[in-house]
Amino acid sequence: MFPLTVAGATSRRAGHQLVGPVDLTLGGEGVTVVIGPNGSGKTTLLRLLHGAARLSSGRLDWACSTEEARRRQAFVFQQPVMMRRSVLDNIAYPLTVRGTKRAAARAQARVWGERVGLGEMLDRAAPVLSGGERQKLAIARALIAEPELVFLDEPCAALDGRAMREIEEILGAARANGTRLILSTHDMGQARRLADEVVFLLKGRVHERAPADKFFNQPETPQARAFLRGDIVE
Repeated sequence: MFPLTVAGATSRRAGHQLVGPVDLTLGGEGVTVVIGPNGSGKTTLLRLLHGAARLSSGRLDWACSTEEARRRQAFVFQQPVMMRRSVLDNIAYPLTVRGTKRAAARAQARVWGERVGLGEMLDRAAPVLSGGERQKLAIARALIAEPELVFLDEPCAALDGRAMREIEEILGAARANGTRLILSTHDMGQARRLADEVVFLLKGRVHERAPADKFFNQPETPQARAFLRGDIVE
């Protein structure tokens, strides 16, 4: 599946260029954290890489067919959609659409529900869950099919510290099991805790990219230094 090579990729909407041109090569290990000011294109970039946003120009080349790559990845949205089903059936859904028998899918979903701390809520209707519980469900639903790659768009936005810590622990376990993670966040503490490498976006383009330690300790550009200080960067 990897590497993913991105060459001159752009995304436009209504004549406005949201992202690009972007040139990146992404390998198959670790956690890439995408950061940048509001409006810099973080969500659009993740959606573009995943295939959920239209590629207006340029190329995205996987080391396998695009169809195969998409079968082997998942996406967790900032506000995940909860189907009008139980928590258990929401988690099981990716397996059932792949043809797994319902009983087997539900058995695996029960394991994942316990793993992410939703074991006592599996029979509840998913739409009544709290924000943190919904994110746990969405992550379990993304991971149950054992994807090689998971995109996460601001997975802890508006969550309290406890919920954030629990979700970071889930993501850390996924990384340890070999799942490639590419996520956006506005929280620099979270970025420091999770990132193996950082992609800093500015005005829809990759302004700086570096291993996490280097980026946070010795950013190369004045814009990155200003952003890390908490200054307004335009």
